[in-house]
Amino acid sequence: MSMSNVAKTCHQHHRHSHCRSPIPPVAICILVSLFLVGLCVSTFILIVIHNAVFFILLLCISTLVAAFLLWNSRNAAVLFFLHSFPESDLSLATHGQLVKITGVVSCGNVSLESSYEKVGQCVYTSTLLYERRNLCLKPSNVKDLCLLWRLAYSERLSTDFYITDLKSGIRALVKAGQDSEVIPLITESKLIETTGKRRDLSADFRKWLRDKNLSAEARLLCLEEGYIKEGSCVSVIGVLHKSKDAVMIVQPHEVISTGCLWSKLLLPADVEGVIIGTLKTADPTN
Repeated sequence: MSMSNVAKTCHQHHRHSHCRSPIPPVAICILVSLFLVGLCVSTFILIVIHNAVFFILLLCISTLVAAFLLWNSRNAAVLFFLHSFPESDLSLATHGQLVKITGVVSCGNVSLESSYEKVGQCVYTSTLLYERRNLCLKPSNVKDLCLLWRLAYSERLSTDFYITDLKSGIRALVKAGQDSEVIPLITESKLIETTGKRRDLSADFRKWLRDKNLSAEARLLCLEEGYIKEGSCVSVIGVLHKSKDAVMIVQPHEVISTGCLWSKLLLPADVEGVIIGTLKTADPTN
């Protein structure tokens, strides 16, 4: 299979994304600093004056702020943007217009195969491997281990594909391959998860780990995989490119903002690339 039309991203530690976080790192640092200062002051008041009001108030405010940050750290803003953006009619849309097309997917010159399940005739695949690590240096009890999942390996592949618009019946080429930025709003399915009692890995799983140059030792692992197969119904947001010979959906030349939605407590997120989401992807704001 030629990789010239395939956009490939393989990372050992970081999940690939083309969507800028609505919360800048500087804001996180400022909030953490304010929390530490408030914690010191409220603790001092609690010890010296024996007044727990400020301490409890700090915990309540910190919980609300943390929940707000966590809510906005997800793709909620982009998902709502995808669901709320009006459907376009390719027969009426003009060249250079930002459009949303919903239709059935078909493969182009290159098709993909999912990494673990080996599902063929795909236009997008993603494989995520999580590993559970112990945060405690010397745990006193096995049951008291401080465990945290971390992304140990990720692989995302996308290629150019065709989509047949359900509204107009026009077939368009979606440029999601080489040199294309793609924002996949796809939910991966959990395939394998080892537990504390059963950490043994199957022969197929060990072989897959070795093929990816990963350790095949028995440990706590979770493997997730997602894909868009030919025949699936998806929604795509991108810029319409019309010519005499073809109709294409390409990534926007400029950054797109999802806009601020205070009623759903969502900050604006900057989007760079073609947005692709399946119809089964639920709107998190409902």
